[in-house]
Amino acid sequence: MLVEGLSLHGLTELFSFTGHTVELREALLALGALIITAKLFEGVFRRLRLNAIVAYAAAGIFLGPVMHLTGIWWIQSSLHVELILTLGVFLFFFLIGLDEVDMSSFMASLRGHYFLAAVISVVVSLGISLLVTTDFLFDFGLALDFTESLALAGVLSMTSLGIVAKVLADDGHLKKPIGLQIFTVVIIAELITLLIIGFNIGEHAHDVTPVGILILLGKVVGFAVVSWVLSSRVLPPLVALLQRIIQVPQLSLGLLIGALFLIVYGAEVIGLHGSLGALLFGASLSGLPYQVRREIIPGLRSVAEGLFVPLFFASAGLSFSFTFVTLPLLTMAGLALIPLFGNFAGAFIGAYVSRLTVPYAVATGLMGKGVAEIALLLVMWDAGIIDEVVFSFLVLVMFCYILFMPPVISFAVNRGSRRTDLPDQLDDIPLGIARFALEDITVDDILDRTHRYPNPSVTVRDFTERWTIPHQHDYVVADQGALVGIVSLEMFRYLPKEAWGKTPLSDVVRRETPLAWPDEHVEDVLHRMSENSVSVIPVVERGSDKFLGAVTSNDIIELMTSEAMGEH
Repeated sequence: MLVEGLSLHGLTELFSFTGHTVELREALLALGALIITAKLFEGVFRRLRLNAIVAYAAAGIFLGPVMHLTGIWWIQSSLHVELILTLGVFLFFFLIGLDEVDMSSFMASLRGHYFLAAVISVVVSLGISLLVTTDFLFDFGLALDFTESLALAGVLSMTSLGIVAKVLADDGHLKKPIGLQIFTVVIIAELITLLIIGFNIGEHAHDVTPVGILILLGKVVGFAVVSWVLSSRVLPPLVALLQRIIQVPQLSLGLLIGALFLIVYGAEVIGLHGSLGALLFGASLSGLPYQVRREIIPGLRSVAEGLFVPLFFASAGLSFSFTFVTLPLLTMAGLALIPLFGNFAGAFIGAYVSRLTVPYAVATGLMGKGVAEIALLLVMWDAGIIDEVVFSFLVLVMFCYILFMPPVISFAVNRGSRRTDLPDQLDDIPLGIARFALEDITVDDILDRTHRYPNPSVTVRDFTERWTIPHQHDYVVADQGALVGIVSLEMFRYLPKEAWGKTPLSDVVRRETPLAWPDEHVEDVLHRMSENSVSVIPVVERGSDKFLGAVTSNDIIELMTSEAMGEH
């Protein structure tokens, strides 16, 4: 009777709803099978000391192309599955920005030789990769326009910091001079390459006129500024205020995830790709105070690494196809080998020109590839820039990079570390780069309370002769145990030499200075030093502001070096 009373429109809605329900059930089955298989594969692959990303993708290949060939059952994509996987894309690039990009350090390195090495490396490797992705010298049959060729060349010439950092950490070089050199160049090169790729996969990708490029750069800068203001100036006090008023569990985590999706939406609206928006938002959050990040990041990381990231990389396996065997052998060889040569050549030239200590070790370090590249290839395949055949072959190439490049990098770095001309420590690493090595260390752990400081009556000449030390540019001035301020050697450039003998430090001291407290984490203080462009910061007692001493960038570098030596 119920069916008889239904109109034609009602029947259509009923069948539509029924079809929607069936599709939803299939999506839940697919997602459940994917996540369980991905995590089980991860356990097996870890026992074999293989990368978890390979495990996730292998799970997708097993449940997709392999099961399809057997004719038993296979997972097929649907709208519901695609939505979950899209969220995984944004969370993955957000974590890259959070873990691997420090914008203040990037800006601080703009005039340094590490930045020069990274720029030369990117330009040379990108130019060599373009020989494959375009038909400039030889047609490899990819049929891409210039912006698509540039985006794919960026992916092929990119370095995955996660791979490089893991190899350096496993070998005990991550906190040593040779490892810090490689790490610093890689992090700058990766950010430059990610920006280049992001410019060429958004809605603006075909606007390559000078005016269009300037407009795009303006959008990126404006977007980065808005992200930074939101994450460092708006979000922390807002979370603290709301937490006091309504006391909702995991409020900060919910606000952060909501802000991430709004930022991604904003990026898409202005013509940037959402993954670039997520990357810049993550990078802006890297400057959050340690306590704030310790509260909100672990929950987000658990959700991402436990659910979204495995599903995302498993989807790369689902999209994999054995049709890559139809590619011409010359195209396969070009895509696999020419960009790899470009990576090494660009990094070696950059390291040599910028006079880094071990150019071949730095060059080999920049050949760590595979993780972020697979994510970007999936984005490009979804955007229709590359087809299924090219996507599948390049994913296979990235698997090979992930499996075989770490031993090569390890061999080159271990060999380079045996050189006798390596410095004991580096004083030119941007301060924020060291952040990854300073977790859970407080100012009090490295504060020397017995250190003596010049008083404001000391003349500039006496100060330069008796108090200055190599590799330090800023000094704390104290008067009978009370803080006066900071004096920088750069100030003396504007003072005539004949006046040095009669000018006291009180005339050139900077009295308004950033301060640190003994119970603060070194990571937060390091960020404050970088923001204020100083290499020393006074430490005072909370409440009374009693001067206790000072911490310098050299103290932090020595801490990193001593930790590295103690671990091995």
